[in-house]
This record gives sequence, C-alpha cells and structure tokens, in this order.
Amino acid sequence: MELGYARVSTAKQDLDRQIEALREVGISADRIYVDKKSGATVNRPGLGAALDYARDGDVIVVHTLDRLGRTVRDTLNLIHDLAERGVGVRNLADPIKVDSSNPNDPMAQLAVVLLALFGQMERTYTLERAAHARAVATAKGRRVGRPSVVDPDKLAYAAHLRETGHTIAEIVTKSGIARTSLYRHLPPRPAESVTAGVDTEADAGSEI
Repeated sequence: MELGYARVSTAKQDLDRQIEALREVGISADRIYVDKKSGATVNRPGLGAALDYARDGDVIVVHTLDRLGRTVRDTLNLIHDLAERGVGVRNLADPIKVDSSNPNDPMAQLAVVLLALFGQMERTYTLERAAHARAVATAKGRRVGRPSVVDPDKLAYAAHLRETGHTIAEIVTKSGIARTSLYRHLPPRPAESVTAGVDTEADAGSEI
C-alpha cells in the first residue's frame, strides 16, 4: 500500500498542491497524512501517524523529500529506519528520484547513496561553521559553551603553575581544580614552531 505524506510550515500555507500530486498517483485522501508544522518541529502528528500505520511492503510517498526531515541527514536516517521495517520511501517532484522500496533498481539505490553524501556534506559544513563561530568568539575574548564555575583566581594560579613547569597532577593538588576542568578552562599553550625558520628579529640576532 502507498501512503502519502504532505507538510507545510505554517497554518497559513496551503497543502492542496501536495495533496493533489499524491492523489494523481493513486493515493486516496484517507491515506494521505498531513501536518502544518515546521520541519524543525520534532512533534509532527501526521508523520507519526503515517509511520505507525506503515507495514512491511508499504511505501510512503512525498511530493519532495524536504517534507520528511528537518535536514538531509534526518531524512536519510528516516529512510534507513523505514527500510529496516520493510517500508519504502518515494518522492515525486525532486530532481533526484528516490525509491527505496525497489532495491533492485540501481538508479534508485544510487539516489539514496547521493542523499547520504549530501547528508554528510551538510553535517560537515554545519560543524565547520560552528567551529569557526567558536574560534571567532574566542579570538574576541568571549567564552563559548557553558558558563565557567571555576574560581578565576584559582584558574589564574593554575595557569601560573603550568607556566612554571608543574605537572597536571601537581596543579590539581595545589589548585584544587579537577583535571577535567583544567583541560576545559586553561588557555591553550602558544603553538610551537614546527619548522627551523626564524620567527622574530631577536631570534635572528641570537645566532650572530
């Protein structure tokens, strides 16, 4: 059995175009599940009902794949989860046609592989953007992440101990700061040169 799923992001948007496309491929209105929810919303009753109803051999049909998941990766995870239950996913209007219900169709399987690639790219770019934002915030002197609960005076003392050659174990004992907190809050050491190049004019004159 084919089950339809249609979603728009707000109550003001219209589901008619998606529903009409699903009905044109033979899905009856009582088997088309709908949501008027943002893709970022985890609680989507229509999708939940479709997933609960779907049985081995069924196919969930959507107008475009972005109706299913918040991200490409979410959509891919859902396709894989459904495949383990014997439930396929098919799209109608995307440039890349996906039909995970047909494992014997090499083009359909290639589409799923491409979807996985796009999902990985999306995840990589998201991580890179987050890392860049943290680096910029740190460079501007803003702390990122959870607020520090370490006493600033103790942290300064710990930094002094490290600069004077004490081991982490000794710093833990002397400062009373837990090892994990030291690793999290101590400012990083200056990067050491990995070449034999001269870094400063003072260094250049030291060999004269």
